[in-house]
Amino acid sequence: MGSTFSRLRLLFFGTKPCRILMVGLDNAGKTTILYKLKLGEVVTTIPTIGTDDTFKAVIFVVDSADRERMDEVRTELNTLFDDPELREAKFLVFANKQDLPNAMTTAEVIKALELHGLRNREWYVQPSNAVTGEGLVEGLEWLHSVVMKN
Repeated sequence: MGSTFSRLRLLFFGTKPCRILMVGLDNAGKTTILYKLKLGEVVTTIPTIGTDDTFKAVIFVVDSADRERMDEVRTELNTLFDDPELREAKFLVFANKQDLPNAMTTAEVIKALELHGLRNREWYVQPSNAVTGEGLVEGLEWLHSVVMKN
């Protein structure tokens, strides 16, 4: 898996800078994903962050087993969708914690977040398990393909 992540690092960071914002509610798995990707940098958990017009993509991490907070997740995600500084950003949603018995399916996450109602927005929901790394490569490959198109 390390060589796959090394290849993805080269894809994203090898030619020109590409800033990606990673956000999500507390305990969704953001830090675990960053550690799993082994970016070779210190990983700091930042509870609140402003946006920057240089962000090409947003990775939004959702605890797919925390059904009770989906309204809160949807509100936070819509705040990002409405941010004019992120109007060109591509959105990758990691439906994380798929290993848990109560985890929502991709279709359930899409419905709960009301993503089908979005217009003029590129988004993708990737089921994932940050602990094992399952789904991370696939999600980042999608993100790379759409970011590099522009």
